[in-house]
Amino acid sequence: MSKTLPSYTSGTAEKPLLGMTIGEMLDRTAEKHPDNEALVCLHQDIRWTYKEFVEKVDEAARAFMAIGVKRGDRVGIWSPNRYEWTVTQFATAKVGAILVNINPAYGVHELQYALNLAGITTLVTADSFKASNYREMIYELAPELKRSSPGKLKADHVPELRAVINVHEDKHDGMWTWKEFLGFSSDVSQDDLVKRQGELQFDDPINIQFTSGTTGNPKGATLTHHNILNNGYFVGESQLLTEKDRLVIPVPLYHCFGMVMGNLGCITHGSTMIYPGEGFEPKSVLQAVHQEKATALYGVPTMFIAELAEPEFETYDLSSLRTGIMAGSICPAEVMKKVNGKMNMKEVQIAYGMTETSPVSTQTSSLDPFEKQVTTVGRTQPHLETKIVDPGTGNVVPRGEIGELCTRGYSVMLKYW
Repeated sequence: MSKTLPSYTSGTAEKPLLGMTIGEMLDRTAEKHPDNEALVCLHQDIRWTYKEFVEKVDEAARAFMAIGVKRGDRVGIWSPNRYEWTVTQFATAKVGAILVNINPAYGVHELQYALNLAGITTLVTADSFKASNYREMIYELAPELKRSSPGKLKADHVPELRAVINVHEDKHDGMWTWKEFLGFSSDVSQDDLVKRQGELQFDDPINIQFTSGTTGNPKGATLTHHNILNNGYFVGESQLLTEKDRLVIPVPLYHCFGMVMGNLGCITHGSTMIYPGEGFEPKSVLQAVHQEKATALYGVPTMFIAELAEPEFETYDLSSLRTGIMAGSICPAEVMKKVNGKMNMKEVQIAYGMTETSPVSTQTSSLDPFEKQVTTVGRTQPHLETKIVDPGTGNVVPRGEIGELCTRGYSVMLKYW
C-alpha cells in the first residue's frame, strides 16, 4: 500500500557552512581579489576595487570605535541605497556593533519606535529621500539636537540616542557630516581594529531587521554573522556566482534582499555590487546593466514588469545578463518567458523566505523545468530543513496539503529584539 510522503525536506549540501565573521570574509575576499571591482554606485560616481573598499570600511570602523561604539551597541541606518549604507554595514560588522535597518519610508512615530525598541545610540542618516525630509523628522523627534554638540545628544523622546551622522555634505546643528565622522578614524589604530575584530564570534548578533508588522507593531528579527553571511553565500552559490559576476542591485538595502542576498552574496564570491540609484527606477536599472555589462540582476516581479515596459527597452544591450533572482511573489509565466528571452536571463531563479530566516529558505535552480520556475518557490536550501504542519495540531501534513511552513537550521534568527 503506497503512502503519501510527508511534506518534510532537508537541503543537501556539498559545501560546508562558513565559520567566520562578516569582517573576516571581507578581508579574505579583498586579499584574494584586490583589483576586482567591489562596489559601483552609479548615482554617486563611486567605483571601488576590493582593496579600496576594504580600506573605506576599515576607516569607518575605526571612526565608529573612536566615537565610542562598542561591541553589541546598536547603530541605526536610515537611508536609501548609497555607498555609505554599505560601508556602514561592513564597518559595524567589523567592530561588532548591531546594525539596525530602518525603512526609508518610515515617518516620525515609526522612527521613534525603532530607535527606542532597539536602543540605538548612533544613527547614520541620509538628509532626505523622495518626499521624506529625514533631518526635519529627527529635529521634530529630538529638538534638543539643535542645541547639542555632535555626539552629546540627550533627548527626552529618544533617551538612548547620542550621535547622529548625516551623509549629506552640508553641516547641520548637532550632527556630524560623514566626512567629519570619518575624520575620527585617525584616533584609532588599525591594530586596535584588528584586535576588536579578532574578539568577535560568528554567532554574535550583528543585524536587526524589522518585520513588516502585519500582526501589530514591527518586530526586530535579530540576526548573526553566521545567519546572514551563510545565507548570502548559498544564495550566490545557487546562481553559480564567481569573481567574474557583476550584480545590479535595485532592491532596497534596508531589506534582506539587498543587504544579504545582494551585498553578502557578492562579497562571499568576489563579485561586483552595482547600485543604479537611490531607489528603483526602471530606466536606471537598464542603463546600469547595459553600461556595466552586468551578468546578474535582482528584483521583485513588478520591477521586471516595469523594466520590460520601459519605452526605450529595445535600445539597451542586455546580452551580458545570465542569472539573477526574482522574489517577493510568484512570477507570472508570461513575465518569466520575457525575462528569459528579452532580458537574456536564462538562469533566473525564484527565492522564498522571510526576515526571520535570513531570509532565503527555498530557491529554484537554473536546471529546473520552466513549469517549476513559475509554479513553485524551489527546493529547500543547503543545510536547512523545511516541513509543512497543520497549525492546529503541529503534525506534519502529507505532500500536496496546505499548512504552515516551518524552517530549521543555521538561518533561523536568534530572537525578536
